[in-house]
Amino acid sequence: MVSSAMPQLPTVPETDPSKCVLDSFRIAIAKRLSEALPLTVEQAFSGVDYGKKGEDFTVAIPRFRLPGKPDEIAAKVIEKFQPDEWVESIVHDKAFLHFRVNTTNMIREILHQIHNLTHKTESGKPEYGTNTSGAGKKVIVEYSSPNIAKSFHVGHLRSTIIGAFLSNLYKACGWEFGLIASGFEKYGSQEELEKDAIKHLFDIYVKVNKDAESDPEVKVEAAKWFKRMEDGDEEALKNWRVWREMSIKKYESEYERLNVKFDVYTGESAVGKESMDSALEKLESMGLITESEGAKLIDLEKWKLGKAVVRKRARYPDGTSIYLTRDIGGAIERYEKYKFDKMIYVVASQQDLHLAQFFKVLELMGFPWAKSLVHVNYGLVQGMSTRKGTVVFLDQIIREAGNVMHEQMQKNEEKYKAVEDPETTSMEIGITGVKIQDMAAKRINNYTFNWDRMLSFEGDTGPYLQYAHVRLASIGRKNPHLLPLPAPSEIHTSHLGQWQAARDIAFLLGTYPDVVKTALKTHEPSGVVTFAFRLAHAISSAWEIVIVKGEEDIEKARAKMFLYENAREVLAAAMRLLSIRPLERM
Repeated sequence: MVSSAMPQLPTVPETDPSKCVLDSFRIAIAKRLSEALPLTVEQAFSGVDYGKKGEDFTVAIPRFRLPGKPDEIAAKVIEKFQPDEWVESIVHDKAFLHFRVNTTNMIREILHQIHNLTHKTESGKPEYGTNTSGAGKKVIVEYSSPNIAKSFHVGHLRSTIIGAFLSNLYKACGWEFGLIASGFEKYGSQEELEKDAIKHLFDIYVKVNKDAESDPEVKVEAAKWFKRMEDGDEEALKNWRVWREMSIKKYESEYERLNVKFDVYTGESAVGKESMDSALEKLESMGLITESEGAKLIDLEKWKLGKAVVRKRARYPDGTSIYLTRDIGGAIERYEKYKFDKMIYVVASQQDLHLAQFFKVLELMGFPWAKSLVHVNYGLVQGMSTRKGTVVFLDQIIREAGNVMHEQMQKNEEKYKAVEDPETTSMEIGITGVKIQDMAAKRINNYTFNWDRMLSFEGDTGPYLQYAHVRLASIGRKNPHLLPLPAPSEIHTSHLGQWQAARDIAFLLGTYPDVVKTALKTHEPSGVVTFAFRLAHAISSAWEIVIVKGEEDIEKARAKMFLYENAREVLAAAMRLLSIRPLERM
């Protein structure tokens, strides 16, 4: 909450000063504008943006489309300006007005708010930066689909990381949750299963595919087998269940390592035949299906989505379902079971057309919830293999990353001794490197996996983020006489205003709730990654200037400590949103 010492402000819809202090400062600027110009506070508020480096907030005068020249309009605002508890100064620069907020109050309000929100929660998990816009709504996120008999390879990585980010984001914003790992499938064999289910099934998968290349009959056999499973043939299903159980056990440990958890493991093969059949019947009865050379199609040309195939032309009398009918049946089953308010499919952009067709067909079938389906797509990872260049399972990449990190850590003997579990720690740093490289750019971009960039402690890499958090965690260890800190009301944060570096950190911390809000709109992890790096850089700039150790004035030492403790809370919250476990030592 904004402290009662501050002057009252009007309320503006879709702002929440109790969760985002900077909303108050923005409203105060908007109020200024509305008093000097023919604008309502709401209209003015929409034009108050974060400024570029060195500016707090900037208003572009032309965006209000007011009569008169920008210079004249700016003059009206400046003429009326008096500094107060909210705004300290205003500068006119061509078509822009730059506002600087009151330093002392801004620092105090932001640090108090972070402290209050992060210490209020019983789970011990910070709530700062999240909003409760989703309270009472239910979202289903469907992502990460390794097949049975295929080891978790790097192709699944993007779906998993982006899906985990979205689930953390929605959960943090109060949505109720269902997480579904989907896409478990088809064939295999018994003995070796007990030893290493995944590896054995993978070998079979490779063999079967090889056979199929030289002998088309193999494909026919596989299709018949799959058809038996779809028809509920117990013999065919029995083996599949055993393989599936073993695969899931293996995947659960892989997911745990990646800090990803699911509520439900399901898969295409789990979609009931009845759901698919009744979907097809409904499409037929609505006259949406046309036949062409024995295949069943839905014409979506009117929406520039081509023709969607719902049943393949049967070369053999199997008529196995094609993905589209399976997806339609699956979505209907999901809605009936979960009554979701939104369902998100995290699927690569190569499937853009398929998902657009799928959503459109559900809409044509008259399901009102079809409008709440969302496709979150992403580009490809290129060149991801071990450093020897072999195509790779994810655990090999993680193991190799961990080993390299372990070697790095051993170079500093003293620090290495202080780390409780060096193997786990080095693994965690390696995983952070993989994830950050994946989420740093917009998800729609393809990117080329780069070992050197992933493992470097320099520049914007995963290890650098972990290092920033570890450094913050070490301040308390090095200054035990300052902890526990007194209540925020007894800490003189006004001392912090004398350092620009401290002001920069506090202001940045205040922007975090907006970073989360934007991520919820765009489903884009890169904004959170950018924020985390900006914060890490700001902390690194303050390190040599805003020094805690050796500060003789106890009041100043506590204020600095309070700033760094809050920075650590927010950096950790951003990392957890990205499914990264923040480390205490490395």
